[in-house]
Amino acid sequence: MVQFSKWQIFAVIGVLVLGIFYAMPNLFKEQTLETFPDWVASDQINLGLDLQGGSYLLLEVDLEAVEEEQLTNLVEGIRVNLRTERIGYQNLRVEGKAATFTLRDVSEEMVSRVRQMIFQNNPGLLISTDGAKVISEYSDLVLRERRIAVINQSIEVLRKRLDETGTKEISLQRQGESRILIQVPGVKDPDEIKRLIGKTAKLTFHLVDQNADPYSGKAPVGSQIMLSQETQASGQPQRYVIKKRVMVSGENLIDAQSTFQDAQPVISFTFDTTGAQRFARVTQENVNRPFAIVLDGKVISAPVIRSPILTGNGIISGNFTPQSAEELAVLLRAGALPAPLDILEERTVGAGLGEDSVNAGKIASIIGLVLVLVFMGSSYGLFGIMANFALVANLVLIVAVLSLFQATLTLPGIAGIVLTIGMAVDANVLIFERIREEIRNGRGPVMAVDAGYKRAIATILDSNITTLIAAVLLFQFGTGPIKGFAVTLTIGIVTSMFTAIMFTRLLIVTWLRRRRPQSLGI
Repeated sequence: MVQFSKWQIFAVIGVLVLGIFYAMPNLFKEQTLETFPDWVASDQINLGLDLQGGSYLLLEVDLEAVEEEQLTNLVEGIRVNLRTERIGYQNLRVEGKAATFTLRDVSEEMVSRVRQMIFQNNPGLLISTDGAKVISEYSDLVLRERRIAVINQSIEVLRKRLDETGTKEISLQRQGESRILIQVPGVKDPDEIKRLIGKTAKLTFHLVDQNADPYSGKAPVGSQIMLSQETQASGQPQRYVIKKRVMVSGENLIDAQSTFQDAQPVISFTFDTTGAQRFARVTQENVNRPFAIVLDGKVISAPVIRSPILTGNGIISGNFTPQSAEELAVLLRAGALPAPLDILEERTVGAGLGEDSVNAGKIASIIGLVLVLVFMGSSYGLFGIMANFALVANLVLIVAVLSLFQATLTLPGIAGIVLTIGMAVDANVLIFERIREEIRNGRGPVMAVDAGYKRAIATILDSNITTLIAAVLLFQFGTGPIKGFAVTLTIGIVTSMFTAIMFTRLLIVTWLRRRRPQSLGI
C-alpha cells in the first residue's frame, strides 16, 4: 500500500506555502512592497549586471608603486638599524630594485655583522657585497608572494568599500597577474563607485620637523616636504616638513564615523589596542608639538598636541563637506588600498539592454514551460497534469529560494531555469514509465504506483546527484556567467527532486485514496 504519513503531508504543504510566501514579492513593484506590513516577505530577486544594468570596471594594480614603497621603507629601516648599532655608512639609497649603501669599515667581522643585522630585521632579503658596498634585495619568491597578497588585499578592501554603500551582489574577480574586474549591478552613478575605488585612503600620522623650512625646497635626511589641503592667505597650499617615519598607521583603525564639531563636518576615529598604545606614547612624548595627519600623500591637518591622548580616540578635521566626510569615513573603515589602482576599461550597461534580456528570458521560459506541459498532459493524461502542477510548484520554489538567499539572477541563470524546466519532469517520466511497466505485469493501481516509486527512486537519485555534483563544481571553480548558470541549476535540481518525489506523489496518493480507481489512465 502507498504510504504517506501526516508529517510528510504537513512538510510538503509547509514547503509550498513558504515558497509562495517568498516568491510573491517578485510579482509586485518595489514601491508597492514598501506599503506592505513588516512581517510580509519583501526580498526580491537580485538581478545581475546583464539584466538590470550597472557598472563594469577593469582595474590594474600599480605593483611597481608598492615595490618602490617597500624599498623606501627598507632603506629607512636599515638607516635606523645602522644608527642604533653605531655603524658608519654613506650613500644609503634605493638603486634599481635594491637598497644599497657603502660601509666605512670593510672588515670581515663588520660585513658579517651588518649582513646578520639586516637579515634579522628583514627576512627574505638577498644580501650581497661588492667590496664596501652592501646590496639588499628581495628574492623573486618573496616578491611574487607579496604581489599576490597585494592583489588579494586590494580585492578585499574594494569589497568592503562597495558593500558599505549598500550595493548587493557585486562581482570582484582577479584577472591575470595585476588586474581586477569589478561588476556592480544597479548602480545609477558610476562616478560614485570610481570615487570610492580611486582613492588609496592611506592614513598615517607623522611628527612635523619644526627645525626645517618647508619653503626652502630641500628637506633634511629622514624628512620630506608635503603639501596640505589647507591654504594660506595667498591661496597657495600650506606646506609642511614631516618626518618620514610613520608614528601610527591607519591599519590600526577599527572605526571611523563622520560627525560634526563646532558645526563643521569632521571624522571621529578609534584605534585598536596596539594603535591606542602607540598613539598614547607619541602624544605623551611630544606635547606642544604639531602632529601631521596625512592622507594619500597630503597633510589633512597638523594640530598641536596639547595634552596626551590616552583613550585611543581622536578627531580628523579639515575642509570637509558632509558628503566628503562620509565618503572618507567609509574608506577609512574599509582600510587602505595597498597600491594605487588605474582604470583601464569602463563600461556602463544600460537598463534597456537588461530589460530586453529579461523579456527574452521570460519568452524562452514560457515557451519551454508550455511545450513541457503539453507533452506531459498528452503523454500521461491525468498523471501528466499532476506532474504539470509539480512543475509550476518547482518554478515557484526556484524563485522563492533565489529571493530568500538573495542570490543573483543573471542571463546564464535564466538559461539554467529554462534547462531546469526540461529536466524537472525527468523524474516523473521515469516514475510513470515504471508504473506502466508494473501495470503491464498485472499489478493493480495501488501496487503499481507503490512499486513504480520504489523502483524508480534509485535511478532518480543517481542521475540528479551526479548532475548536482557537476553544478556545485561549476559554482566552486567557475567565474562570472558560469556561476550564474550553476546557481539556478543547483537550486532547480534540488527543488525538482522535491516536487517530483514528494509533491507529485502526494497528489497521486490523495487521488488514489479518494477515487480508488480500478485502472490508471496512464
